[in-house]
Amino acid sequence: MAETALLERLVAEAGLTSGRFAQRLNRYAQATGHREQVHIKTPYKWIKKGEVPRPPWPTLCAQLLSQELGRLVTPCDLGWPDGGAGDELTAVVQGTWDADGALRALHTLTDAEGVHRRRMLQVLGTTITTPAHEWLLAQPAEAVTRSAGTSITAEAVDHLDEITAGLRRLDDHGSGEQLLTLIREHLRYVTTLLDTRRYADTVGRRLHATAAELLRLGGFTAFDTGYHGLAQRYFLAALRSAHTAGDQALGANILGFMSCQAKDLGLGNGREAVLLAETARAGYPGASGPVRAILALRAAEAYANDPTASTARRAADTRRAIDDAFNSLDDPTPSHGSPSWSYWMSPSQAHAQAGYCHLRIGDHPRARHHLRRSLQPQEGNYSREEALRDILLASTYQQQPRPDLEQALVHGNRAVDALTGQVDSPRCVGHLARLVSGLGPYRRSRGVAEFIGRTRPVLDGVS
Repeated sequence: MAETALLERLVAEAGLTSGRFAQRLNRYAQATGHREQVHIKTPYKWIKKGEVPRPPWPTLCAQLLSQELGRLVTPCDLGWPDGGAGDELTAVVQGTWDADGALRALHTLTDAEGVHRRRMLQVLGTTITTPAHEWLLAQPAEAVTRSAGTSITAEAVDHLDEITAGLRRLDDHGSGEQLLTLIREHLRYVTTLLDTRRYADTVGRRLHATAAELLRLGGFTAFDTGYHGLAQRYFLAALRSAHTAGDQALGANILGFMSCQAKDLGLGNGREAVLLAETARAGYPGASGPVRAILALRAAEAYANDPTASTARRAADTRRAIDDAFNSLDDPTPSHGSPSWSYWMSPSQAHAQAGYCHLRIGDHPRARHHLRRSLQPQEGNYSREEALRDILLASTYQQQPRPDLEQALVHGNRAVDALTGQVDSPRCVGHLARLVSGLGPYRRSRGVAEFIGRTRPVLDGVS
């Protein structure tokens, strides 16, 4: 009964009775996308009678206690089965900030077959924000070397990075499980090199940077595909690899993506996205204008979606961050250049994100101004981004006080064209679903009815 005594002690330490624990647990389950609910007396049976909860309750209980207590608690700690979730979370949340910790996190995501297909539970609160603050304060990793095995050269790492760049370009045109599988296989190979080859510090750090960018890309692909729990684990592991590499820009970019996910999912009380975005900005003192713009726009998105701030404060913070982003893009590029992964931050992308932010704070004219500029072809046509921009532009016409249905349908239909057999992005489809919902009251209009009919195959494809 030692485990049940521990559960009773932890619930009491969190300031909860068994009944209040049940209520909090049900709210947590709902926040992480679960429809299951427990009866208010069920935790009493776990605590007093030693009954073992059925999945997903062992993991949900442990994650809720982790959030309430500010330290990691796993189902194994409570004597319950966890399906491996405890090992994954321990590796990516509690690992050391060095090469060993980074490798352990890598192995949890590459060794187990089928791990990328599992619907891992989302985590909230300090489970997400504590590693971000640790990254900000962690001491630089010591020498990243390996003395055994066949030597690997810097030229070989160049080739690895070329493959990673190709995967990034594939992601520009749409994600999906097939791309996630490719990323994971490349990541597995890089992990094998880190485990078995001999390398000096410079090459070792470059290999960890390659792994970090693959984890970041895998995290975004999982996020875009709807595997939110897996995406969180990829991002957290990426943060450790980036720190081991000594790459602050890459680490800050990873935190920016974590903020983007927290913002889209509405995790916690809405402040997680802001905390992650501002931690990223605090952790990157570098001179690259595109990187500073990326981080400022992530902060703008977080502020625009912060439900804890007043309307005036949301608008002021959002606009200030947008101004910071465009000022950063106007700065001359430093002589050493910007990271290769920052290529996508162009004026059109900045306008697209600014338009989204203004839409979120209800400034429809400014949102339209930016989104129209984002649709002007300035570089390669990334069809997923073009589809998303058209959906957002359609939303400005639909959401304004006097809707302009004609313009909303023009841009909505363009987005459907891109999403029909061309772009695989459940995240974009989610934005389309919100547009369709907003047009619902006008379905008696022939044009609206036809548009809603066109969207059904796209929406059904991700249901």
